[in-house]
Amino acid sequence: MMDIRQLRYFVQIVECGSLSKASRQLLIAQPALSQQLAKLEDLVGKPLLHRSSKGVWPTDNGLALYHHARFMLRQLDQALSIARSEAGAAIQGMVTIGLPATTVSAIGLPLVRRIRERYPGILINVVEGMSGHIGQLMRLGQLDLAVLFSHDVARDLVIEPLMVEELFLIIPEHSRLVPDGQGTVSIAEAAGLPLILPTGSHGLRQRIAAEFDNRGLTANVVAEIDSLSLLMNCVHDGIGATIKPMGAVMQEGARGRHWRCLSFSDVRFRRRNFLYSLPPERLTTVAAVATSELKDTVRELVEGGAWPGFEPIGPATARVPAAMTP
Repeated sequence: MMDIRQLRYFVQIVECGSLSKASRQLLIAQPALSQQLAKLEDLVGKPLLHRSSKGVWPTDNGLALYHHARFMLRQLDQALSIARSEAGAAIQGMVTIGLPATTVSAIGLPLVRRIRERYPGILINVVEGMSGHIGQLMRLGQLDLAVLFSHDVARDLVIEPLMVEELFLIIPEHSRLVPDGQGTVSIAEAAGLPLILPTGSHGLRQRIAAEFDNRGLTANVVAEIDSLSLLMNCVHDGIGATIKPMGAVMQEGARGRHWRCLSFSDVRFRRRNFLYSLPPERLTTVAAVATSELKDTVRELVEGGAWPGFEPIGPATARVPAAMTP
């Protein structure tokens, strides 16, 4: 008979990629861990892991079990949290939200404040990272919802258009890279400037490179940095300009920094944002509430003019996994 401990052990093994690492994380002896894994595989009737001298990784059956186990364990943790709370309390539980760095700058504080004011029983866990990393966590079932810049990160999740960001050439207020009073730049002018951009694996960098390639231009990249804070520090220090959405500077004013955000005169430089969430049958009440609050936060900030350079996406139906469609 399966017990919840075996599922916890199995999830930890998959995430560590090694029985020895998992045993250290779980603070149990490796032979005991191997024994519990063997019992779980006997119960399932199929191998759950591929094994090699370099570590372990899930079989197709193991990967399916891993995703469902992650969901079940989160549900159990939330159920225990609710059971421990006072009777009659409002919505209780934890929601894990994945946001790229520029999105955190734009929406992070308003979203956390909104949920805390309306649902004080919800514990908000915000994970910040590069969009590729956030997408991977979402595919692995380690996030309840996420904002990403591509509509094809995972086919088994609900995907909704959220907003469109304009991309700007960003320089410090008193930079000499662009003459004072000039409000826009051409893409050719931008290509001639020293640029600080994310690395080539970053979706934004690929978007920028595609625009340059379409016009036969080569960007003058002087540094490749995936850390948003370091990148903006380098731009502020005068090392170069960057191309980012307005979210990159939305918290910079609080640090006493001021920027010029120049639109492009000859290209519609924009990036779409998509909201990913679990299918309805796997979405907890807390996650459903957070999803609604995130969408409302974005809509109010965009429509209220608090976000220059952001546009709402018109009404659209969410794309749901094929298995869920009637």
